Amino acid sequence: MKLSGKIAVVTGASSGIGAGIAKGLGAAGATVVVNYATSPSGAKAVVDAITAAGGTAIAVQADMSQAVDVIRLFDTVKAEFGKVDILVNNAGIAAFEMVADLTEEAFHRQFNVNLLGYFLAIREAIKLMDEGGSIINISSILSTDPEVGTSVYSATKGAVDTVTFALARELGPRKIRVNSILPGATLTPATAPQFVGALLENTIAGTPLRRMGHPEDIAPLAVFLASDDAGWITGESIRASGGIRGNGY
Repeated sequence: MKLSGKIAVVTGASSGIGAGIAKGLGAAGATVVVNYATSPSGAKAVVDAITAAGGTAIAVQADMSQAVDVIRLFDTVKAEFGKVDILVNNAGIAAFEMVADLTEEAFHRQFNVNLLGYFLAIREAIKLMDEGGSIINISSILSTDPEVGTSVYSATKGAVDTVTFALARELGPRKIRVNSILPGATLTPATAPQFVGALLENTIAGTPLRRMGHPEDIAPLAVFLASDDAGWITGESIRASGGIRGNGY
């Protein structure tokens, strides 16, 4: 229970990697605020799983690309718990398309959720965060190894890694650590329909550990980075990909 007494906010936590991280933090003793945008049933399932295992969690709706929603989310956290110790920025969208088909709306939507949303959450979280706080930004291996058709999404994740390093320097004097996790090809409800047939076989064959990743593979790294065990680690972008480089996201 290395996170006992800690308050964690996980954005986009109603399914997939966010849900896996929320459950992992809860199992390590943290009280978890499960953020969701459009799936109250998914968020409730995550909260129920955490509480069934003996933990504490609540669900709070907020569109992380909207400042008014983000402020409301952290106002709720302040009213309920009075502080934030851990922020996991996970909420994101991916719209893969060739540049010839790109629209301004798709471009701005991805940057608003995948990057602006992270800034908004960090801005509000640090108001409630004391020394020893941990911010974990979920990026992607596509930030360094983009695939064809992923240019905008990869750009948002490359920016996340740059922001991670910049904010580690900015917030370091306050003893707040900032790191990012770069998942590789990970099976989630959103990605499973894409990883079928030849793509699934080729992705597994191209992964040194010869399997797909799962949210449960990402969660332990987030727990580590959130804990005092990682007290000397900040400004790092850490791959969690089974050794894969350049395939999947």
